[in-house]
Amino acid sequence: MGPYASLLLAEMGADVCKVEAPEGDTTRNVGPGRNAGMAAIFLHLNRNKRSIVLNLKTQSGLNALKQMIRSADVLLYSLRPQAMERLGLSYEQVCALNPRIVYCGAFGFSQRGPYAARPAYDNLIQAGVGIPASQARKTGGEPSYVATAIADRQVGMATSLAVLGALFHRAQTGRGQAVSVPMFETFAHFVLGDHLYSHTFVPPLGDWGYARMTAPGRRPFPTLDGHISVEVYADRHWQRLFCAVGKPEMSNDPRYVSVHTRAQHMDELYDFLSTTFTTRTTAEWDKLLTEADIPVIPVHTPESVLSDPHMQAVGFFGEEMHPSEGKIRTIGSPFEWGDSPPASRFPAPRLGQHTIELMREYGLSESEIETAVGHGGALAEQQTASSET
Repeated sequence: MGPYASLLLAEMGADVCKVEAPEGDTTRNVGPGRNAGMAAIFLHLNRNKRSIVLNLKTQSGLNALKQMIRSADVLLYSLRPQAMERLGLSYEQVCALNPRIVYCGAFGFSQRGPYAARPAYDNLIQAGVGIPASQARKTGGEPSYVATAIADRQVGMATSLAVLGALFHRAQTGRGQAVSVPMFETFAHFVLGDHLYSHTFVPPLGDWGYARMTAPGRRPFPTLDGHISVEVYADRHWQRLFCAVGKPEMSNDPRYVSVHTRAQHMDELYDFLSTTFTTRTTAEWDKLLTEADIPVIPVHTPESVLSDPHMQAVGFFGEEMHPSEGKIRTIGSPFEWGDSPPASRFPAPRLGQHTIELMREYGLSESEIETAVGHGGALAEQQTASSET
């Protein structure tokens, strides 16, 4: 969530200095890669950032970071607050160095509750707010996690929003502040707006769970050659669909004339749709339903979305030559700006690639740089030396 939050900020033009331990960010080795420390997940999370290696367990490494903090706008961390305190980087200590700083922590749980010191990962947070239970209700099977790091990514997005809000507050007041973005509470806010449902009322008016979202029939429909996602929701969508498939009389069936009556007969409607969509190919249904202005999209794999005609038209995916990794595929920025469009300034950095460059920018002396780099480990020295040449 920390790297995703800073990625979004970097996409909007922030100068992100990624502070790494001598062994590097753990995501450097998640997924396939051509070279150690430059795996797929890392490449997508860390473009437009510069990497500095600092061993914060040494005084020289800690001093270097504190020097950077003096002129930074934001300190964003995704460690437990207890770890920051042990490093001597609590908000009070950082604020003493730079009262205007936005000090933002993204971590597992609010520090006001009994889970404060617990570690947290995406799966734990999904489980803690009811995602696996909701999935089980939908499938009729065992609880399961969503097949992407949805909690990490969503909390990362919320973190970037919190940073921007705090920067706006500082622009209005001149004051920095500490901001906390706990995963458990942030993801609960995201999920329970749907699934608290009848428990919104005291006493509850029924069961938890947005019934439409957890309905077993709410799934992509099989076609002759694949699957398709169709959102037949409003009255007009159903009327057009019934006509498009040669069943116009169903538009006048009392069971299907409104959202309220359809809700009582959704199982039979899902059965009807499942049977109907198997009669044509995905491409045929996509064309027919698009012409009828019924919301529809083919079901892609992460591979097939690369050739989606809309994604190709907007240039969402690209290719670039990475200085050390060769040709790689890039994922486009989701933002579109009229006056200040995001730019790809530099690719994901090698470990410690910008260490010396950043230390000089932040005003460290040559002797301080030499001491800090020496305590950063052989890998940091190797990487920074290559970046200097």
